[in-house]
Amino acid sequence: MDKKWTTEIVSEIYNKPLMELLYEAATVHRKHHNPLEVQISTLLSIKTGGCPEDCGYCPQAARYHTDIETNDLMSVSQVKAQALRAKSNGSSRLCMGAAWRNIQNNEEFDRVLEMVKTVNDLELEVCCTLGMMTEDQAKRLADAGLYAYNHNLDSSEDHYKEIISTREYDDRLKTISNANKAGISVCSGGIIGMGETDLDRCRMLVTLANMNPQPKSVPINALVAVAGTPLEEQEPVPIWDMARMVATTRIVIPEAVVRLSAGRTDMSDEGQALCFMAGASSIFAGDKLLTTPNPDINEDKRLFKVLGLKPKAPFVDGDQPLSKDGYKECLSTKGNVKWKRPSHKIKRNEAAKQKAKITRQGT
Repeated sequence: MDKKWTTEIVSEIYNKPLMELLYEAATVHRKHHNPLEVQISTLLSIKTGGCPEDCGYCPQAARYHTDIETNDLMSVSQVKAQALRAKSNGSSRLCMGAAWRNIQNNEEFDRVLEMVKTVNDLELEVCCTLGMMTEDQAKRLADAGLYAYNHNLDSSEDHYKEIISTREYDDRLKTISNANKAGISVCSGGIIGMGETDLDRCRMLVTLANMNPQPKSVPINALVAVAGTPLEEQEPVPIWDMARMVATTRIVIPEAVVRLSAGRTDMSDEGQALCFMAGASSIFAGDKLLTTPNPDINEDKRLFKVLGLKPKAPFVDGDQPLSKDGYKECLSTKGNVKWKRPSHKIKRNEAAKQKAKITRQGT
């Protein structure tokens, strides 16, 4: 990365007349990517619900009442079956998500490592999102065959304090650094529609664009407002905002795969086409994104046919990792790390927590 991005520069790009912005983004996209290829990824919740965090957007937080169906950590055989199904539907990447605050060195992490090796052996790109992780844990995941690690910034550092009070922004950056040190491809982006300003969106992109190296993948999510969460009253994100965010991301992080992630169920075919033109080159397939709705795979196939798009093969952007036996050895002799907890409270999150308590008492 040669250029130092500033909030002023990124804001100037973001606020360009939309038609000019889309044209510039499409030009950058064609320079660095095949515009007719879109990666199909499958997001699998391997452990759902019960998370101790207070993320204001998340229905998996144990403190909120959202009626999601919780489940314990899946078995390796269950994950393999889901991976084979995803592959048969055209997915080239399987992203496994667990509702954890952070990875702990225990039997469950050992099982996840076996999942990673198993899916990598199926010649699928393996991505995990498991919360915060140490250098040693990143090394074990890399040895097991992990291709990418997802750890979103969610928003700008300033607005982050209005959404989450149970983890530090710096610890998110530290986890991303640990993934890079282990040679794992970084997947990091954010969510728009959480009450942030345009400036917050630009500041988040500045943080991502100034990383060295820049993330290989950048998911752009539109908030899916779930009843029972603190952000349940947020209005849907206009498609123009999504297209503007995708286009700006494409320009400032030109070589990354920009992932059109949560919120696609509220987008028309034309809206999605606009985002593909602006530089989005990945979607998640399947009926759910962890716990929120997602378009049907057959609808995606129909749209691909209309637009002349084709699924991207695995390992186009990087070699398939080789699994090494080192993943079986716990490298840390210090036990589990205690990550920081900020001291502030978020009024909206606390209100949702109290509302959940009252609801549970009445049922």
